[in-house]
Amino acid sequence: MKAVVQDRYGGPEHLRLADIPVPEPRASEVRVKVLACAVNLSDWEHLVGDPLYARLVGGLFRPKNPVLGSDIVGVVDKLGTGATRFEIGDRVMGDLVMVRGGFAEYACVSEAEMIRVPDGLTDDIAACLPQAGGIALTGTEGLKPGDTLLINGAGGGSGTMALQLAKAAGAHVTVVDNARKIAWLEALGADETIDYRVQDFARMGRKWSRILDMVATRGPSRIAGCLATGGVYRAVGGRVSVLLSLVFGGLVYRPAKKSIGMLMVPSGRDLTERVARAAVEGKISPHLEAVLPLSSVPEALRRTGLGEVKGKLVIKP
Repeated sequence: MKAVVQDRYGGPEHLRLADIPVPEPRASEVRVKVLACAVNLSDWEHLVGDPLYARLVGGLFRPKNPVLGSDIVGVVDKLGTGATRFEIGDRVMGDLVMVRGGFAEYACVSEAEMIRVPDGLTDDIAACLPQAGGIALTGTEGLKPGDTLLINGAGGGSGTMALQLAKAAGAHVTVVDNARKIAWLEALGADETIDYRVQDFARMGRKWSRILDMVATRGPSRIAGCLATGGVYRAVGGRVSVLLSLVFGGLVYRPAKKSIGMLMVPSGRDLTERVARAAVEGKISPHLEAVLPLSSVPEALRRTGLGEVKGKLVIKP
């Protein structure tokens, strides 16, 4: 089968389109013919092996699985021993961020992580949902009318869906991204926009009741200055040193009623079902910039790593 293969950590130039054996499902796995697989920032992290947690999950010195791609939509074509949840021909979707394998013609996935794709979702839209939609749902839970939310790194898949959910909840939303996305984010409904290359939101003297930070780069003292009393800051990703400083250093600000820490996303079948249901009900609608072939994976990852993509890119083998 055709697959985009990663032999070592590094940039997109180390990826190659190759013929590799079709995988065989193990116990409790199903094999799917891949219909679509979204590109995520987590793919970039596993490609370059940075932050450190990418190597702790994917292999310390070299990748355990040479094929990236975790938001997989496919048709079941073979069942492993003991796999009983699906039948041959079922269209399924799921977030396989811990094992990956979606940038290929076939992938073997744990049936416990997958759900049937609702009839109302196309393959491409379904692929955009599991990981990015799960972050958006979890990161906006509890928002209410009158809340002020800042989304740092708002122009990607998670940020745009979080923007939709926050506006539906009645929150006033400030978004941060690069200049090329500002007008686009305003058109999507952002109340205020900040070009991070021109202004640092942490130095504006402003305070928000909620901050959702897609890639944390600031320590707890700077974040605390941006939070209103009773405010909540959650980081989705970032360097391990920064994340640890937020988790442990953030405890200092609890007496001031400021909660600073990481966003804990309960990835898995239950969350994927919630995200898919939200999409079917029209509560979230992924912004799909382009659908690309396997040969475009290196360029798609490069653009994702640089933050150039508006919404999501999807690979279609």
